[in-house]
This record gives sequence, structure tokens and C-alpha cells, in this order.
Amino acid sequence: MPAVDVRRRIRLPGAILGVGLGGFVDGILLHQILQWHHMLSSTAAYPDDTVPGLRMNTLGDGLFHTVTWLAVLIGLGLLYSRVLSSRGRVWRSRALWGWVLIGWGLFNLVEGVIDHHLLGIHHVRTGPQELWWDLGFLLLGALLVLAGWALQRTGRALDLCHDGEQAA
Repeated sequence: MPAVDVRRRIRLPGAILGVGLGGFVDGILLHQILQWHHMLSSTAAYPDDTVPGLRMNTLGDGLFHTVTWLAVLIGLGLLYSRVLSSRGRVWRSRALWGWVLIGWGLFNLVEGVIDHHLLGIHHVRTGPQELWWDLGFLLLGALLVLAGWALQRTGRALDLCHDGEQAA
């Protein structure tokens, strides 16, 4: 199988892995460790400073984590099915990690635009500077996409052969 075909085969699994891993970083770091926001913390119906509101936000966070966990499982399953005999090279591949960064960046961009700006259900960090935090989150997403794109472009073709052979 030509190396370029194998590179195409890991795009989707890498991007899905990146979405799931980026969601985990967001949920674990911003929701749980720093406690800057929860899934619904900027909605009037579910303020996170009341017990019922915190319960709904915790449920929202749990559903969010379930989706990110499923994205990681799906990404790993797709990756495994597409590179059965080249697993060692794939895990060291710049192409895979580039696509993971692209997926993480896409997570930030989509989640940032939809949840922070369009729906306004939460912000990265509420307060007088919340717009700057939200814009910084989008900037980080764009930088991750650009860095991932550059990284995957520098991956060597021989990194990703499906049949265990190295490409020329």
C-alpha cells in the first residue's frame, strides 16, 4: 500500500482521538481541577452556586466526559483497525500526532464557538475578562490546528505502511 494512502487512513482516527483527548483536557483541567466553569454554568436556569444547579452542571459534565471517552475509544478502534501490522511505527509517527493536535484544535474551535459564543452556556472563565479567555481558547485551538498540520506534513512516508513494510 502506498505511504500516502496509509497517511490518509490515519487522518480520521487521529482527529477523533484529538477531539476526545482535547475534551478530556478541557473537562479535567477547566471543569474539575481549576473549576472555572461547568457545562451549563453560564445559563440562568442552572447556576453552579446552588445545589440543584450544581447537580445539573455535574450531570452535563458527566455527559460531556462520556462523549469524549467514546471519541477516544472510537479513535483507538479505528486506528487499530487501519494499522494492524504497523502499530509501533504509527505511535511514533508525526503524522498521527499531527492529526491528534488537529483534532484537539478542532475540538477547541467548535466547542468554543458553539458553547462559549453562540449558545453562551459557559465560558472558559467567567468574570470581567471572560471574552478574552474565550478568545484565547479559540486562539489556542487555531494554534493547535496549525501546529498539527505542520507536524503531520513533516512525517516521513515510511512511518505508516499498513503491511509492515517500509515505503520507499
